[in-house]
Amino acid sequence: MNNGVTGESGMKIIGHFINGRVVDIHSRLQEIYNPAIGDVIRQVAIAPKFLVEDAIAAAQAAFPAWRDTPPIQRARIMFRYKQLLEEHADEICSLIGQEHGKILHDAAGELQRGIENVEYACGAPEILKGEFSKNVGAGINSWSDFQPLGVVAGITPFNFPAMVPLWMFPLALVCGNTFVLKPSERDPSATLYIGQLLKEAGLPDGVFNIVNGDKDAVDTLLTDKRVSAVSFVGSTPVAQYIYSTATAHGKRCQALGGAKNHAIVMPDADMENVVSSLLGAAFGSSGERCMALSVAVAVGDDIADQLVAQLQERMKSLTIGVYSDKNDFGPVITREHQQKICAYITSAEQQGAKILVDGRNIKISGYENGFFVGATLIDYVTTNMDSYKAEIFGPVLQIIRAKTMQDAMNIIDEHEYGNGTCIYTRDGEAANYFADRIQVGMVGINIPLPVPVAYHSFGGWKNSLFGDLHAYGPDGVRFYTRRKMITQRWPSANLRERTEFSMPTMK
Repeated sequence: MNNGVTGESGMKIIGHFINGRVVDIHSRLQEIYNPAIGDVIRQVAIAPKFLVEDAIAAAQAAFPAWRDTPPIQRARIMFRYKQLLEEHADEICSLIGQEHGKILHDAAGELQRGIENVEYACGAPEILKGEFSKNVGAGINSWSDFQPLGVVAGITPFNFPAMVPLWMFPLALVCGNTFVLKPSERDPSATLYIGQLLKEAGLPDGVFNIVNGDKDAVDTLLTDKRVSAVSFVGSTPVAQYIYSTATAHGKRCQALGGAKNHAIVMPDADMENVVSSLLGAAFGSSGERCMALSVAVAVGDDIADQLVAQLQERMKSLTIGVYSDKNDFGPVITREHQQKICAYITSAEQQGAKILVDGRNIKISGYENGFFVGATLIDYVTTNMDSYKAEIFGPVLQIIRAKTMQDAMNIIDEHEYGNGTCIYTRDGEAANYFADRIQVGMVGINIPLPVPVAYHSFGGWKNSLFGDLHAYGPDGVRFYTRRKMITQRWPSANLRERTEFSMPTMK
């Protein structure tokens, strides 16, 4: 697998994947860190504008033949691709661990979630079936057809270098589109690897392309007339920019933004299960998930006291470290992000919250230069604090105390984000009320990370999503296709129609 070339410095350069081959053309290089050790391990080629345009041109040239490829043949490539992803899982997960810092079982879970979207895409002949109605009028049949858009683009974040791209391009490809992907320049190796596996699976050259780059590459994808649609996952400010720029240039766009996910803990909740699931949901992936459960709203001071006491005790046994199944989570992505997380913890303390477990200044033996933040628990948080308003994107769990369930729901509804939420309770009536009325796009009942499976669709409300359709699943099919309606009649040679000037109706 060609995953880069060696530069003049002797360091490997991660290139682009255009028209079926890896190229290392660049305007400049950017360093890639291993966040566990804090050292530069590779460099990534930053694509100049003309190279992004070359990728778009390759996709445009490949589109007519790929559009006319029967869905069953597209699906067969995806079946082979799924097998290759599974066969090369160790290599993919290792690359995720090296550049992102995820531990082994977390990287494996990310990849598996991505593979599930490939499995859904394997059903192309079924999901692309239109609707047919016979005799909608005398001798008239009508049907719908799902047609591809053309060249589409994806812009993906650092926190899931395999899973989020797999949310996008498998479905886009089986729908008959060609694709240009711009992954995060912070951890591009795993993305390049899974892209090259598509060629090995039999995908024709030019149908799928990868360009590594920064804002210049993004702007080229957003403004080039040959690109019909853009899918994005990242922070809300960037999502707003992506959506407004893409739509201003006539493109279809879905842009998934930030989150501040809350869990309501009711007085009747099973506290042992609550604590177990909160630990994983808050601190898994070092909190660098858009679905991370970063706020627990305890209904009643007694429940809050029980919750924080048990959390403090259980947090003593959490293990933080490098890529290994023995650890619970690893470092955060950059030194700058580490400092940003610690600054939010400090601000909470300065604004009146209590730091019960402090993850600042943690040092891991043998990895003292790594970008680590320890699991942090903050109590007596209020909604006017900076740490509450922001998406910290780190291993920080904040506790808010509410008097009633409705008070807790109001706190959630008033936040600008509406990505995911959950309630812990044994009361079915309370659970149904919560699920029906909370102003959030993805809801869990005793499920801390209510991420939909691949045959449903993923997306939040409010400032967590810009666009009309959610990611992957049925909404993904609708996003990557446009419906065409055909109404047909073959008149009899002996039948002559009279001229009609009124609106046609079925008589």
